[in-house]
Amino acid sequence: MQHAQLETRPLYGIGTVARLTGLKPDTLRVWERRYGLGASHKSATGRRQYTQSDLEHLQLIAALVAAGSRIGEIATTERKTLEMLVRNRGKSARDTLPERKPRAVFVGKQLCDWLDGHQGCIAGVDARLARVALSDFIPSDQTLLEDVDTLVVECPNLASGNVNKLQAVADHFKATKVIVSYQFGNDRWLHELESRGHSTTTFPPDPAYLAFEITRGIAEKNASVGEGNLGELMSARPRQFSENELAAARQLKSALDCECPRHISDLISALANFEAYSSSCSVENWHDAAVHSCIYAYTGQARHLMEKALQAVLEERGEEFEALLRKKQRSEGVGNAA
Repeated sequence: MQHAQLETRPLYGIGTVARLTGLKPDTLRVWERRYGLGASHKSATGRRQYTQSDLEHLQLIAALVAAGSRIGEIATTERKTLEMLVRNRGKSARDTLPERKPRAVFVGKQLCDWLDGHQGCIAGVDARLARVALSDFIPSDQTLLEDVDTLVVECPNLASGNVNKLQAVADHFKATKVIVSYQFGNDRWLHELESRGHSTTTFPPDPAYLAFEITRGIAEKNASVGEGNLGELMSARPRQFSENELAAARQLKSALDCECPRHISDLISALANFEAYSSSCSVENWHDAAVHSCIYAYTGQARHLMEKALQAVLEERGEEFEALLRKKQRSEGVGNAA
């Protein structure tokens, strides 16, 4: 047993950091000597390498310097304060804020070794690698991370002990999505993992599949933003109103003396139609599939909120709504009989 040490990926050379920050390599070297704003990782050969956090920190510093701040005054400032300063500089400065990258954790020696040769899977991802077997993994305070979007775990064989250990690791990281890459398993344990909300794939995983799942993980997480204030928001919720019910709701104008029921009903119909359309769009690669999964999730969230709004409108008009719905159904029945 050993406490897991998390390795950061990807790692950037000074030339790449210069290009992504707009700073000259000489400037980066001066800032490292004077202010300690250098690379926090060192390779086995002693070469300095920048982590994703190093890069984003330098992007914030560069944005503030370009906006007129003095490097000596902000060099030791923590990231959250830097972000606040950038936002206060106006829209042009806010546009330079580095986008948050999906955060993924990989657990398993063979999995991490495999990932070394498939870096494309984590392009645009803030990744952490625990190069240790699942059975030997001991979570520690050093492995605690905030906002883990995806946890990928190598599980040599699916059995009671390994599945329980895997669940303990998943609980430790509190990841939004868990992917289990296994070598040997049977339907019983695959169903067990599925019942816990985990995804499974054989080892080694398909690189395109893994990249897609990591991207989809953050899309699903973004689709639930606002959950604490607006109730449970989930993608792919079942529809709360049929087309007949929406048609009946459109006729409530006279009772409520406003156009809200009609407008909201029209929005729900349009969103439901677009939701169905986006789910069936043809895609040519995993990246397109990930983008469409975002569109589908966000559209489902918007429809759900509009359905909540319509439910609020109809709350005190239940009897009138039911009467209109029965009238609509009878008229359709007569038309079909004819």
